[in-house]
Amino acid sequence: MCGIAGFLRAGPGFDSKGVVLRMTDAIAHRGPDSDGHWVDDEAGIALGHRRLSILELSAAGAQPMTSASGRWVMSYNGEIYNHLDLRRMLERDGIGRSWRGHSDTETVLACIEAWGFETTLDRCVGMFAIALWDTSARRLTLARDRMGEKPLYYGLQGKSFLFGSELKALKAHPEFSAAVDRNALALLLRHNCIPAPYSIHQGIRKLLPGHVLSVSASDLLAGTEIAQRSFWRFNDAVTKGLADPFGGSDAEAIDALDLQLTASIGAQMLSDVPLGALLSGGVDSSTVVALMQAQSPRPVKTFTIGSPESGYDEGRHAKAVAAHIGTDHTELYVSPEDAREVIPRLSSIYCEPFGDSSQIPTFLVSQLARQHVTVALSGDGGDELFGGYNRYLTARKVWEKMQSVPMWGRRAAAGILRGLSPRNWDAAFNVARPLLPKRLRLAIPGDKAHKLAGVLTLPTGPAYYRQLTSHWTDPSSIVIGAVEPATLVTDSASWPDTDGFEHWMMALDAQTYMTDDILVKVDRAAMANSLETRVPLIDHRVVELAWRMPLSLKIRDGQGKWLLRQVLYRRVPKELIERPKMGFGIPIDVWLRGPLRDWAEGLLAEGRLRAEGYFHPEPIRAMWAEHLAGTRNWQHHLWTVLMFQSWLAENVHTSEAALARQIA
Repeated sequence: MCGIAGFLRAGPGFDSKGVVLRMTDAIAHRGPDSDGHWVDDEAGIALGHRRLSILELSAAGAQPMTSASGRWVMSYNGEIYNHLDLRRMLERDGIGRSWRGHSDTETVLACIEAWGFETTLDRCVGMFAIALWDTSARRLTLARDRMGEKPLYYGLQGKSFLFGSELKALKAHPEFSAAVDRNALALLLRHNCIPAPYSIHQGIRKLLPGHVLSVSASDLLAGTEIAQRSFWRFNDAVTKGLADPFGGSDAEAIDALDLQLTASIGAQMLSDVPLGALLSGGVDSSTVVALMQAQSPRPVKTFTIGSPESGYDEGRHAKAVAAHIGTDHTELYVSPEDAREVIPRLSSIYCEPFGDSSQIPTFLVSQLARQHVTVALSGDGGDELFGGYNRYLTARKVWEKMQSVPMWGRRAAAGILRGLSPRNWDAAFNVARPLLPKRLRLAIPGDKAHKLAGVLTLPTGPAYYRQLTSHWTDPSSIVIGAVEPATLVTDSASWPDTDGFEHWMMALDAQTYMTDDILVKVDRAAMANSLETRVPLIDHRVVELAWRMPLSLKIRDGQGKWLLRQVLYRRVPKELIERPKMGFGIPIDVWLRGPLRDWAEGLLAEGRLRAEGYFHPEPIRAMWAEHLAGTRNWQHHLWTVLMFQSWLAENVHTSEAALARQIA
C-alpha cells in the first residue's frame, strides 16, 4: 500500500524533480517508509512514489521501478495477491529470469514485458492504482483495480497532465488551479460522497474502477480527448453470473462459497509485516476473521472500538466472537470527546468533501490497529453481494404492495402521513407503544412516517431506489448554479440486466455506494494512519461467484446474507451473531444540538453562506433551525453541508491565501 503521483507535460517548464517531490510529500502518510522519483525531462514525464513497505522490505521493492529491459517504468499502489502464481506462470511459459527480490511490483513488470499490459491486468488478482510509462512509445498509461479499492485522480492543468492517489498530490503541482465544481457539489449533497468519475474540482476526474487510460505529450499538444476504456466490467459479471446460475444444492453452494472465500482470504494474508483484522462482531467481519484464524498458526490480531454511550456499542459482541474464534483481541472504548477530536482533522484526511459520519469510528479503529499491525483485513462488501441491506428485504414488502394501490390512494396516504409533524408522530407512538406489537415499536417513527410519505407517490422502482439512497433529494435547488450530472443511478443505458428488483439494487449499490462511499471512507481513514486495508469479500472471483448464486440463497425467510451466514455458522455459533445490527454509531444529531453547536453555527452562518456563494442559505438555515428545535432530525443533511464548509475553509481558502502571499 502506497501513494503515487506524477505528471506528463507538453512543453518545457520547471524543475520536474522538485515538483514531483512536493507532490509525493503531500501524500507522505500513504507511504511513510520511503519515497522515490523517476524523471525524464526531455520526455516531460515525472513519476513519484511513497512507500509503505509490505512485501519485500529491502530496496529491491523500491519504486518507481524499471523493468528488466528498461522499457517500462512503473509507480504502483496496491497489492497483487497472486503474484507468486504469476511468477510460476512466467516460468511455465519458458520465460526465465533472475529475480531481484520477491516484490509484486517486479512481478507485474515482468508480466507486462511478457504478455502486455491488459493481459497482465486480466490475470492479476488484487487491488491497484498503476501509472506505467513506456519509454519507447513515450506514453503514460493509468489503470485502476476492478472494484475501485485504490483511488486514482487525474486531469489536465495548464500544459501538464496530472495524476495521484489523492487530490493533495495534484494540488502541490504549480499549474493546479481547478475551481470547485458546483455540479459535483450537488452530487455530494445527494449521495454524501462524490461518485466517480467526478471530483470536487472542475476538470479533475477519478479513473473508473476496472478502467485504463493512455496519454502522450503529443495528445496533450493536439488537444486529443483522453478517453477511458474498461478491462473488466461489473455489469458483465452480473450478466454472466445470471446466465450461468449455480445449479447445485444448498450444501454445495455453501461449500463453493466457503472454498472461494478461504482461498481469497488466505491469499490476502500474504505480508512481510504484522497483519490483523478489523472486527465489528457482525456477519461480514466475523466471517473474514474466522476464515483467517482457520489458516493461521497463531492467533490473528483483531481490533474493535466501542462506545460507552447506550445504543451505540457493539464492542462486547465483537469481544465474544473474538473469544470463540480465539483471536488476539484488542478493544478500545472511546469517549464522545475522543470521537469529536477527530472532526477538525476530517477536512485534511479526506482530500475532497465526504459526508458519511461513520468516517469518525473508521478513523479511530484504524488508529488503534496501526499501533499493532501494518495491514488489516476488513469485512466490507458482504451486504452488496449477498443481500444484507434492509432495502433489499423491504423491496417486495413495500414497493410491490405500493404498486397494487392506485396513485390517488397513495397520494391520499402521503397527505395523511405529512399531516402530523415528525414530533407529533413521535408523541403519538410513545402514547400507543404499550399497545403496539414489537415490530411496530419504531425508533424515530416521525422521521420514518415522513420518509414513507416521500416514496409513496414515486412512479417506478428506480425512482424508489433513488429516493431511498438520496440525502438531499433536490440538491440543484440548494447549490447555486448547479446542474446535477448523470450518474449510474440516473443513466438507464448503463444499468445492468438483472432478474429482479433486489438484484438490480444490489448491482447498483456495489458500483456506487460501496465504491464511492465505503471504500473511500476506509482508504482515507486507514491511510491517514499509514495502515493498509484489504477487502477480501470483493475479490473479483468472489464477486463473480456471488452473481451465480440465485437470490433465494441470499435472501431467505426475511433475512439477508443467508449464504454468507451459513459459511460463518460452520465456525461461530449462530447465537453469537443473530442480534439487531447496531454498529458504532455517532450521535451527530445530539452533538449538533450540544457540543458541536457553536462550530456548526459558525460554518452555517447566513452571512458566511452568502459571501461564499455556493449555497442558497434559506433552506439550510431553515433546516438548521428545525434541527435545533428538535422538530426534525436533519443530522445527515446538515453533516454533508458542514463537511463541505469545513473542507472549503481548509483547502480552498487556505490555497487562495497562499496564492495571494506568492503574488504579493
